[in-house]
Amino acid sequence: RLQLVESGGGSVQPGGSLRLSCSVSEYANKRYCLGWFRQVLGKEREGVAAIDNKGTTKYIDSVQGRFAISQDYAKKTLYLQMNSLQIEDTAMYYCAADWNCMVRPELPLVDFEFFGQGTQVTVSS
Repeated sequence: RLQLVESGGGSVQPGGSLRLSCSVSEYANKRYCLGWFRQVLGKEREGVAAIDNKGTTKYIDSVQGRFAISQDYAKKTLYLQMNSLQIEDTAMYYCAADWNCMVRPELPLVDFEFFGQGTQVTVSS
């Protein structure tokens, strides 16, 4: 059974940085997508960034140039480097996975099939 376990959340001031990590217990398919989603209480969950097995990435406009998604397949770990954090980035961040998929940069991020439990990121002064 797939398990996604996030870590690295915390509290930072505006302009600060955090690095999220996600341990992926298994890869069920050679074609896969991994991603980060976030949700603020009372709002819908939104896709933030995604990467597929070929290394194709996708970001939402609000984090483009500030966040970087990467993966270490050998370590079964997904990362999200978040720089220049803004108060609006405050949310619960979820690691996500989907199999037999590919990232299409020209299309919006859609929900993945599997999600972790989440890690809280709080940006405040």
